[in-house]
Amino acid sequence: MRILILLNFLVTLTACSGVGTPVVIPERTAAGEVEIVMMTANSVDAANASRYEPRTVPAIFARTTGIPDATRGLGALPAPVHSAQVRPGSLPTRLPPDLLPAPYRIGVGDVLVLSTPGGDTTAEALTGLLAAQNSRQDYTVQDDGAVSIPDVGRVELGGLTLPEAEARVFQAVLDAGFEPSFSLEISEFNAQRVTIGGAVGAPAVIPITLTPLRLSEAISQAGGITAAEREMATIRLYRDGALYRIPLFAYLEDTEIRGLTLKDGDSLYVDAEYDLAQAEAFFREQITLRTTRFNARSTALDQLATEIGMRRAELNEARGNFRARLEMDAVARDHVYIAGEVGQQSRYTLPFERRATLADAIFDAAGGVPNESGNIGEVYVLRGTGDGRGIRAWHLDAYNAANLVLATRFELRPDDVIFVSEKPLSALSRSLTQIAAGLALVL
Repeated sequence: MRILILLNFLVTLTACSGVGTPVVIPERTAAGEVEIVMMTANSVDAANASRYEPRTVPAIFARTTGIPDATRGLGALPAPVHSAQVRPGSLPTRLPPDLLPAPYRIGVGDVLVLSTPGGDTTAEALTGLLAAQNSRQDYTVQDDGAVSIPDVGRVELGGLTLPEAEARVFQAVLDAGFEPSFSLEISEFNAQRVTIGGAVGAPAVIPITLTPLRLSEAISQAGGITAAEREMATIRLYRDGALYRIPLFAYLEDTEIRGLTLKDGDSLYVDAEYDLAQAEAFFREQITLRTTRFNARSTALDQLATEIGMRRAELNEARGNFRARLEMDAVARDHVYIAGEVGQQSRYTLPFERRATLADAIFDAAGGVPNESGNIGEVYVLRGTGDGRGIRAWHLDAYNAANLVLATRFELRPDDVIFVSEKPLSALSRSLTQIAAGLALVL
């Protein structure tokens, strides 16, 4: 009697263990009709044809701190200050290097005049320009190197020669839809200047114009040299951090020295060689001016660094908040579900901004297919047909390892289910294990 009971138990247990092994069968189910499609190159292309756009990461991950457009500070950093001069026993001549001829370039503070003809057609076409010409309204180059022309807008002219500026204004007027009939002149030269002081008739700041400014012209505009000791008088030229010396006798005897071309930022001082107190005070004033510009520029750079740091902190905080929400699963994501005989049954999250494949899911999240139990010839991707009436199961037979290439091409879609069947021997082994456990209970 006990043996009969044991046999009935084994039969029942074996039957139950066989029913518990999941498989994919092309039949009518509660989820709809199941259709099995063999995974081939053509069927993979058909599966990938379904519309799907991966989710994108927030725009904050593409943004950078950037640099503000506003110009800061008082201009370029000054050149290094030349070391103090030691009084020589004689009066040697030390001339600056020759300057290459260069056209005048428009700079900040220059005043430009835009003239237009007085004809009726031009007056009608260039009302804003003509009004400015009739009222003699000049255009001052602002600190960003641009001028604002009525009905045309802002035009950047800083750093251009006069012909280049005319071409730039010509194009701007033409783009504004007006007839480009005008002439451009510089009425006031304020961007490039030379200072002269010391033993001269009238210390002055002399502008550089379209024609080169010569040393003799600058001294003449300052009222000439008034030094009492003309034999020991010296013209000192401070340029680009270097101090040059021109004795008065050399200046008077040499026409080339008198014709020396001056450049923007030059400082001239006329004094007697045996009295350097006034020259020292003059150059100290020039050095103080350049130090002020340097300090202003340094402050502007510090402000810029602070602003960029605040922007970077804001971006990092926003990115950190997004990552925290991502870790708490508070961000909408697309998932694929992996079941069956895999290394780890899990939910695989589809990546941002790219499409994942069947191979990505199996060999990443699932940890691959175990050789002992997984049936590599029975790999399925189950996907709803879209009309809610059925399921399409793409079957990958990877017993031929070459077919694994199809897994790298098959694109996954949200809510796909990846299923890997177990080997028949694995199912039998599990059944025998259950039978052995049952025998142990009965006996």
